[in-house]
Amino acid sequence: MEIAKIGEFGLIDRLTKDFKPQNESTKYGVGDDCAVLSYPDKEVLITTDLLMEGVHFDLTYIDLQHLGYKAAMVNISDIFAMNGTPRQMTVSLAISKRFSVEDIEQLYNGIQLACEKWNIDIVGGDTTSSYTGLAISITCIGEADKDDIVYRNGAHDTDLICVSGDLGAAYMGLQLLEREKSVYYQMVEEAKKSGKTLPDFQPDFSGKEYLLQRQLQAEARGDIIQRLREAGIRPTAMMDVSDGLSSELRHICKQSGVGCRVFEKNLPIDYQTAVMAEEMNMNVTTCALNGGEDYELVFTVPIGDREKVEDMEDVRLIGYITDQKYGHILVSRDGQEFELKAQGWNFDQ
Repeated sequence: MEIAKIGEFGLIDRLTKDFKPQNESTKYGVGDDCAVLSYPDKEVLITTDLLMEGVHFDLTYIDLQHLGYKAAMVNISDIFAMNGTPRQMTVSLAISKRFSVEDIEQLYNGIQLACEKWNIDIVGGDTTSSYTGLAISITCIGEADKDDIVYRNGAHDTDLICVSGDLGAAYMGLQLLEREKSVYYQMVEEAKKSGKTLPDFQPDFSGKEYLLQRQLQAEARGDIIQRLREAGIRPTAMMDVSDGLSSELRHICKQSGVGCRVFEKNLPIDYQTAVMAEEMNMNVTTCALNGGEDYELVFTVPIGDREKVEDMEDVRLIGYITDQKYGHILVSRDGQEFELKAQGWNFDQ
């Protein structure tokens, strides 16, 4: 069905008709000029992300449901990175004519799945037309007690540096998808030149399913936040790993006025990530430090919490905070010291 057939408000009604508020703080959701939220005894956390087709996602290899899920999780992850609890979300879309009503329903299905996982209410948004493809802007709203919020500027000398999950898999998943996309387009060009029919193309993803999952189905680590709370650990500084571990650590160090020392041997790297990096003649440590889109949590804790974090499942101690004068150091497996450089995403890319 063409979107023009039902119009903007018809589309919104169709996408949101089944939304029922799950949080007490949601007084009124979709259906009026504004949503109405109530946080009488909490601090309010707000984060926004804008995703552009051709820049942040490629519909050649991600379907709309996975895209919606990932777009929502990217925002949810930011709330968890502040040690908060996500509660509400708004979704705004710019849509070109090539998308049908059913396409946008698939996108919203993915968003709704992510919201249902973390008990989040979709309370509004906007839609408009686009001449350049699809754009997605999502705002997530969360809450936290004033004393529970964790900023980037709280790390202190001798604090331990920890990271959840593993690193580099999402980046290697992207490299895998780009490689298979390149092979496909090469086959298309050869078919055009020869006048032959394009043969059936099946990407080679065998043994690399985890890498694809990490790239196409991002997961916010609210489970780690829950484990930290259960263990009685309040991080002194925290970020989610969206642009690469090196970049995030340097942000923490800059805003906290400290240095850091990270040990290469302690970086958590999945076996498939290492195999794929070797296959593509890439340095796996560089991929782990700078790949981005892992959406794991990097956080610092007081040295007195060492035993607690060492006992936590899926958390790795990778280094410690130092005085600012010692800089940002990566200690290699053979004991050599290098500057920890941030090579993640920047505006020029």
